[in-house]
Amino acid sequence: MWSAPQGSVYLAPGLTDMRKSINSLALLAAETLGVEPVGPHWFVFCGRDRDKLKILQWDTNGFWLHYRRLEQGRFRLAQGWS
Repeated sequence: MWSAPQGSVYLAPGLTDMRKSINSLALLAAETLGVEPVGPHWFVFCGRDRDKLKILQWDTNGFWLHYRRLEQGRFRLAQGWS
């Protein structure tokens, strides 16, 4: 089990290609959100079908990439997301 973030939780705008790797997601966080991914924050990315999430987290000397998939239903997204 992983602990709650020490920093903020950032939700990436729009939908993300779930084939993206850690490096691509870190670059996306830096460019799109304007936040350095090496820090105490979590970056949450949602897939096109809205049934998958990837959470990018920095931990001491490397990234963790958490992947979550719903068996049924979809994640409800805030307005402004496709």
